[in-house]
Amino acid sequence: MGRGTTLGLALLLAACTNAETGEGGGGGQAAAGGAAPSGFSEAEWAAVLAMAPAELPGAPVDVSNKYGDDPKAAALGEKLFFEKGFSGKLLDIDNDGSPKSLGVRGQSGKVSCAGCHMEADAFLDTRSAFKEISLGTGWTARRTPSLLDVGQATIVMWGGGRSTLYSQFFGPIENPLEMNSSRLFVAQFIAIHYKAEYEAVFGAGSLDALADSERFPVLTADTTGCALTENVDHPRAQPPSSLYECHGMPGDGAEFDGMAPADQKLVTRVVVNAGKAVAAYERLLACGPSRFDAWVNGDADALNDEEQHGLALFVGKAGCASCHGGPFLTDQKFYNVGFAEGATAIEILNGDDRGAAADLVAAAVDEVGIGSEYSDGDDQRMPDTVGSEYEGAFRTPSLRCVAARPTFMHSGLLHSLEEVVAFFNRGGDAAGAYEGVSVSQPLGLDAEEEAALVAFLRSLDGNAPVPTFR
Repeated sequence: MGRGTTLGLALLLAACTNAETGEGGGGGQAAAGGAAPSGFSEAEWAAVLAMAPAELPGAPVDVSNKYGDDPKAAALGEKLFFEKGFSGKLLDIDNDGSPKSLGVRGQSGKVSCAGCHMEADAFLDTRSAFKEISLGTGWTARRTPSLLDVGQATIVMWGGGRSTLYSQFFGPIENPLEMNSSRLFVAQFIAIHYKAEYEAVFGAGSLDALADSERFPVLTADTTGCALTENVDHPRAQPPSSLYECHGMPGDGAEFDGMAPADQKLVTRVVVNAGKAVAAYERLLACGPSRFDAWVNGDADALNDEEQHGLALFVGKAGCASCHGGPFLTDQKFYNVGFAEGATAIEILNGDDRGAAADLVAAAVDEVGIGSEYSDGDDQRMPDTVGSEYEGAFRTPSLRCVAARPTFMHSGLLHSLEEVVAFFNRGGDAAGAYEGVSVSQPLGLDAEEEAALVAFLRSLDGNAPVPTFR
């Protein structure tokens, strides 16, 4: 399987420069720990060692999901991840039946998580036209991130829009531009098609009540989710909007809102548990150790001279490791790096994307998030305040398996690692993202140094096997 990286978000190769590390050279020999090799200061080599432990750690325990390390939950989660039957009707006219779409407009049951997180391509979207943003039932607002090593994160999504990995499951289900479905329909679908496997994890009889159609109005793949109220070729709005008539979710004024509060909670709990199962599967997805790790741990031939020079720049002159440090080459924080928005190749402009400034606020009040009754614990992962520093800010992505990503940044507007390195080398764009203040500064790299940095980034592809219970 091709391996290209995460969940994750704006490629901050040098958002935070580190004045203490010096400029660094290249050509150092593998040291397997110990003293710094030629071309690295002691501080730089310490940063390198932190990036390449002898064994990469697995996903840490997630207090919000007590099923996060349950093999039975992961086995169910894998099936749900590949399940197309959850999805409602395709809405965008660009769903034309071509290989770049998942079906024809008006068809239902065509979109799964795997439709945009493609197993054969490092759980990235290499299908949608231009490989920038994704075409599900409609066009998404942001680029689909890889899921490799997503279990290392706590707050997830490009702007931190979900406080738990399990609650992210609600996003695509109830987004009319992704799966265009609803929690009521998904709960009913699970009760019909996955009852035994679900109850083996979450308790015998826990789905029985859903058979009562008087308490739980029956939806189908053709009636779930949102239908267009106007003849629109490329819908962009999000509910609530007069553009849609929605069914099966909070605020629908129909099936879900008409249910008793206790029954609404039961439906939500079923989908929360499904999300916890999917999260258990996703926590197993990893990039794995790379040639870079092999070199640091003693294989002197694993990196060539140019790649070693790029590593020295990464922890030295370019300052990349100040944000892309640690075993997964990310601090999991959010920064405005001065990225100017522009229209995608399909002429969609998300010019008012505030990033973490809006997303973290929404995550903090998520009805199914870390602070809700549906979470199994709260480790206080959410920031106390969301200040101006989050305007136009996006997550520092992991750089493991970065080379296989088809495009970069949250909007997919950069199309190669060379473009990304050039962007950070010039200190970002003159007109940066939204109203925030960019942390980027020019790096002063020459063309040879830019090429060396790109070469090093290409050495980060891993070899972890794809987990499967099939």
